[in-house]
Amino acid sequence: MTLQTPEHGEAHGGGLGSRLNWLRAAVLGANDGIVSTAGLVVGVAGATDSRSALLTAGLAGLLAGSMSMAAGEYVSVSTQRDSEKAALAQEKRELATEPQAELIELTELLAGKGLNERLAREVAEELTAHDALRAHAEVELGIDPDELTNPWHAAGASFLAFTAGALLPLLAIVLPPAAHRLWITVVAVLAALALCGWSSARTGAAPVGRAVLRNVGGGALAMGVTYAAGSALGAVGA
Repeated sequence: MTLQTPEHGEAHGGGLGSRLNWLRAAVLGANDGIVSTAGLVVGVAGATDSRSALLTAGLAGLLAGSMSMAAGEYVSVSTQRDSEKAALAQEKRELATEPQAELIELTELLAGKGLNERLAREVAEELTAHDALRAHAEVELGIDPDELTNPWHAAGASFLAFTAGALLPLLAIVLPPAAHRLWITVVAVLAALALCGWSSARTGAAPVGRAVLRNVGGGALAMGVTYAAGSALGAVGA
C-alpha cells in the first residue's frame, strides 16, 4: 500500500517564523503609513487648501515616518536576535560542561509534551546524538538556530511598506482639484485600509471581518480627529 501525503493549506517549516516576522513588519508599516500620513494631510487640509502646504506636510510625514519605522524595527529585532544568540551561547556552554544534566532536562521537557518516560529518554538520546544544541534550542528555547530573526529584513520591510502606504493619501490629497480632494482622500484611505486588513487576515488565517473593521475604524477616527483639529486651528488663524 502506498502512503500519500495529505493535501492541505497549512504551512510547515521553511522559515515560517521569518515569514511571519516579515508579514508583521510589512502590515504594521503599511497601516501606519496610510493612517499617519492620512491623518497628517487631512488635518492640514482642515486648516488650509494650499497644495504646496499639503505636499510639504505629506512628504515630511512620509520621510520621517518611514525612517522612524525602519529604525524602530531594526532596534527591536536586533534586541531579539541578541537575546536569541545569548540563549544559544548559554545552552552551548551548559552542553559542554554538564551534558548529563542537559540530557535529563531534555528528557523531562519531552515527557512534559506527552511522551512516556522511557520513550522521552530514547528520543532525547537520539536528538542529542544527532545535534544536541539544535535539540535544546528547539525544544527548550523555541529557537531554530538557522532561522534567527534578521533586523535588516524587518527594517527594510517596514521602510518600504510605510512608504507605499503613505504614498496613497499623499497623492490623493495633492492631485485632485481642491473641491474634491478631501472626500477622495477619505474614500481612498478607507478602501486601502479595508484591503490591507483583508489581506493581512487572509495571510495569517485570521477572521477577516474583525481585521477590516479595526483598520477602517482606526483610520476613520484618526482622520476625523485631525481634520477637526486642523479646522479649529484654521478658524482661529493659527
